[in-house]
Amino acid sequence: MQQTYPNQGPPATSTQMHAAPSTSNQFGPPPTFSTPQVPQQQQQLSFPNQPPSGIGGVAQYPGGQPTHNAPLTSFPPGSQPSTSYPQPTLPPHYPNQSNLSGPPTMPGSQPKGLSTYPGGQPSYNAPPPSFPPGSQPPVPSTNYPQQPSPSNYPNQPNLSGSLTMPGSQSKGPSTYPGGQPSHNAPPTSFPPGSQPPPPSTSYSQQPSPPHYPNQPNLSGPSNMSGSQSNGPSAYPGGQPTHNAPPTSLPPGSQPPSSSYPQQPPPPHYPNQPNLSGPPTMPGSQSNGPSTYPGGQPTHNAPPSSFPPGSQPSTSYPQSSHYPNQPNISGPPTMSGSQLNGPGTYPGGQPPYGAPPSSFPPGNQQSTSYPQQSAPPHYPNQPNMSGPPTMPGSQLNGPNTYPGQPPSSGPMQQPYQSQRIDPDMVPNVVQVLEQSQERTQEPFITNAPGLLPPLAATDFVCQDQGSCNPCFIRSTTYAIPHATDMIKQSHIPVALAISPLANLRSDELEPPLTNFGEIGPIRCHRCKAYMCSFMQFIDGGKRFICCFCEAATDVPTEYFTHLDHSGRRMDWYQRPELCLGSYEILATKQYCKDEKWPEPPAFIFMIDVSYSSIRSGLAEYICHILKTELLNYLPKDKNAETSNVRVGFATFDKQIHFYNIKNTLGQPQMMVVSDLEDMFVPLLDGFLSSPQESRGVINSLLDQIPQTFANSQETETILAPVIQSGIQALKEANCAGKIYIFSTTLPIAVAPGKLTNRDDKKLLGTDKEKTLLAPVNNIYTKLGEECAQQGCAVDLFVFPNNYLDLATIGEVCRVSGGEIYKFNYFSIENDGERLLDELKRNFQRTTAFDALMRVRTSAGIRPIDFLGNFYMTNATEMIFGTIDSDKSVCVELKHDDKLPVESNTYIQAALLYTSISGQRRLRILTLALTVTSSYTSLYPASDLDTIMNYITKIAIRSIAVSTPKSIRDSIITQAANMLACYRKNCAQSTTAGQLILPETLKLLPVYVASLIKCDALTGTQTVTTDDRSLLMHRLMCMGIKGTFAYLYPRVFALHSLEEDNIPPPMIRCSYDRFAESGAYVIENGLVMYIWLGSQINPTFVQSLFGIQSSSHIQAEKCRIVDLDNPISKNVRTLLNIIRNERNSYMKLFVIQQRDSIEPFFKNYLIEDKGFTNGASYVDFLYHLHREIRNILQ
Repeated sequence: MQQTYPNQGPPATSTQMHAAPSTSNQFGPPPTFSTPQVPQQQQQLSFPNQPPSGIGGVAQYPGGQPTHNAPLTSFPPGSQPSTSYPQPTLPPHYPNQSNLSGPPTMPGSQPKGLSTYPGGQPSYNAPPPSFPPGSQPPVPSTNYPQQPSPSNYPNQPNLSGSLTMPGSQSKGPSTYPGGQPSHNAPPTSFPPGSQPPPPSTSYSQQPSPPHYPNQPNLSGPSNMSGSQSNGPSAYPGGQPTHNAPPTSLPPGSQPPSSSYPQQPPPPHYPNQPNLSGPPTMPGSQSNGPSTYPGGQPTHNAPPSSFPPGSQPSTSYPQSSHYPNQPNISGPPTMSGSQLNGPGTYPGGQPPYGAPPSSFPPGNQQSTSYPQQSAPPHYPNQPNMSGPPTMPGSQLNGPNTYPGQPPSSGPMQQPYQSQRIDPDMVPNVVQVLEQSQERTQEPFITNAPGLLPPLAATDFVCQDQGSCNPCFIRSTTYAIPHATDMIKQSHIPVALAISPLANLRSDELEPPLTNFGEIGPIRCHRCKAYMCSFMQFIDGGKRFICCFCEAATDVPTEYFTHLDHSGRRMDWYQRPELCLGSYEILATKQYCKDEKWPEPPAFIFMIDVSYSSIRSGLAEYICHILKTELLNYLPKDKNAETSNVRVGFATFDKQIHFYNIKNTLGQPQMMVVSDLEDMFVPLLDGFLSSPQESRGVINSLLDQIPQTFANSQETETILAPVIQSGIQALKEANCAGKIYIFSTTLPIAVAPGKLTNRDDKKLLGTDKEKTLLAPVNNIYTKLGEECAQQGCAVDLFVFPNNYLDLATIGEVCRVSGGEIYKFNYFSIENDGERLLDELKRNFQRTTAFDALMRVRTSAGIRPIDFLGNFYMTNATEMIFGTIDSDKSVCVELKHDDKLPVESNTYIQAALLYTSISGQRRLRILTLALTVTSSYTSLYPASDLDTIMNYITKIAIRSIAVSTPKSIRDSIITQAANMLACYRKNCAQSTTAGQLILPETLKLLPVYVASLIKCDALTGTQTVTTDDRSLLMHRLMCMGIKGTFAYLYPRVFALHSLEEDNIPPPMIRCSYDRFAESGAYVIENGLVMYIWLGSQINPTFVQSLFGIQSSSHIQAEKCRIVDLDNPISKNVRTLLNIIRNERNSYMKLFVIQQRDSIEPFFKNYLIEDKGFTNGASYVDFLYHLHREIRNILQ
């Protein structure tokens, strides 16, 4: 009997939230709270009584009575509304103003969610249908500074109550409408047979405070008859776009101008003292990159999502514009003032996407800027030193929409209208801490439908029937019984499968079992493999399949009697009967041509063209292969040596093969120049065991750099190189990997020749999909050949220019390989990372010549597959290789209604060749429940899996849709999920409450991050190759990787303690950083260390071994191995992070107010970021408005 542990209890009751109470009574009487009677967990986020006019806030209507169906103010074509108001308190009136009492105008149709397909039948492994292209978002005319979150005051209520809006005063635990306190209220009762609502998170609502003449309204929207000024500017139709202002103005009209007192705002320059006001305080936030005098871009800025090295951009990002507006490519000019939007740097050189060493060595451009004695004055520019006082039109809350240009102020201004306190909204750090506190006991998989802990939680799983969630996670653990529930809830039914995922050392690896000559025990009808949910009958002579309910005879060799409970007597002795994951030693029937496979081989193909020799790349690769890597070749557990054979070739315009047979004294080289009909001239000696031929191999690796030391060949090939590697593995009748080290675009005359087709002007437009799709299918077909042969291509590229990864990366995508990119390679900066990445590539668990199929219970079936693989039919995924870092998503569809009281079973079977040459089957089984109630569906939903699926769908859609339509679809799907919950589960809610289910309360922050990510932004700030690389990574990324990318981890370094590593996480917001602190942030792809301007010099000395932080170079600065606690603790933390991510992330060191700090801020996803998308709090306003529109 296996040891059992108590099952994990239900999630702890979520905290209710309070806002900071007002310190003045000038805002009127205290608010009332609407507390819905929900015995289970939910959170309600309260917005002011008015419907929000967009992300920025909510609108207020005359008399305090919101007209929920009122559209936003619209203006006739050609008219220019003015926002310069007179002093009287009467609200302004606009000519031809639309009636605010009618229904809202909805421009265009509602886009469908990402998981919706025409007819409900998507093609297998095909991209989803295109979304209707959206128009370019307009640029708003006015941007107001951000305000830091209000501080806590004495006697402020704790975080256990409902959230009150800023400016309110809470009296007592909770107040009901009408002023009736709830202290003696009886508990809520429900009618017999009714179900209480599922857990959710609620925030209470409060009324708006009164407004006094000529007094700045700091707590809520102003009373503006006929206009909505409580947040961003009003836009006609009431439907803001999700990465821009709500809608564009009518054709021919100009954006509204704003007249404010002519006090000029002081711009901020890097390292320049603040000459116009008080010093910037720690925790303040930049609203966008600063402009620099003289047109000097920040050339040392690393890209947002990749290690440095992408080519510097030399054009402005395409800015949003109004119809018929002449200014398209540059920043819009408004009333003579210049808006410092994203990428609008004097000189036309946006720094975004440029690596720290964006130019070849010796060609660095200066990044010093002249000091200014006084801030410049721009005509008609709004006063950014404080909130503008506009009688009758005071803005309440943030007014920044996704895509809106940042304000010119460098940090958040100290005075601004109050808004929701970011401390009161659900945050990732708090949710993870609560999940970790609840997960003290092992998670036991002994019952169907158990929701596992969050993927980022550190927990132990005990397999007792269903497989470890590291292998398979479902978007919901209670499958809807009918398709209608899926359509209404918009929760996709999908699986995230990582068949070779790494487990903890104290968890059970899938045991290997051998059935001998009889082979695996399977259902005779559906071919499902034996699992713990099969039921034996007739005394053990037959078993009932849990998938198709067919009865199958038990082979005589497998027969065993049953005990009194109907279980086999050997139940706990056989892994297939008591575990959810196990492996089977396959028979010859599962091998190609019924022949046992040979151990895999590794082929190394090295570029020896001029650029490779000049940078030292070829010599360095030969050196690390000789001294390091051949000692790290993978091997099976308990094996003394590796069975992997190796082969070597070099290439420029020709391919050079090397004979390394152990009987030779020196290696032999054979050159193939006929590239049209590729062949391998060596039948014996090309692949050899490194143990047997080590002397010959060492001699070869010494001679290669000398042989090509004087190479002047600048043109290279690529497709014939890959073809020759495939041919070599075919002749050896084995699977394997082809490692290609290439430096330039293959422009030599040969099959697979490519030309430079990069056009940055297309990025962000409807035509950008042409750049991100392969130019031809040559490399796609090569990938298919690799997959059928059982090998994959791992491509290591070292470009100085455009490489067309969208085309050549196809061979990696289809074969299951990997892409590694090192821009402007130098041994000093990138050598250590290259060596570490190769070691990790060798050592991770890898399956070769793999095939995976997913089987399900009757009534549902897999219809769509997402990931990097190849498919020849509608059910089987073929991988040249698949490793522990790779994951796929499988969407399920109903064929019929499912019985509500039954269970649904999922089984993924992976057939593969191990590193030792064994043919094996890995069987993973998961049991789920079936539900007909929304109150059971939402508590069983897994947000980690939902976001992994939505991300993959969005990435695949890039090839057929526009970035804006993809972002709109993501937001629409998220809004529909929450609207369905509010409609069917929440009780006693008011229009001003945002209801968040407990399991989905982080959905807004993840969606806000996804729509701002580099893969979907569609701007020119990320190079085409970097965008292609990111798309490749995200399509095969596992759940933990997706979580890290959507919400990077931040740790404080200045307070590290040896016994507390890693320390607690910090929220991804600039407000959380202290000027005297040091922090590290990582998203699984790149890592930054941020140093505050007031950092202790002793810390810098102890960490970097330099006297002053002025000597720090972002890319070249290294953490020195010094014998002091600071150095030891930081190095320990970074090693832990890199091991968890299984990647050696490039490290950059950024200083506060440095010229490249805006790039660092792009990772702080709760803020607006460098691209100036919506902040987390802003996005909550917008999402709430979308939900209201859906429900209305």
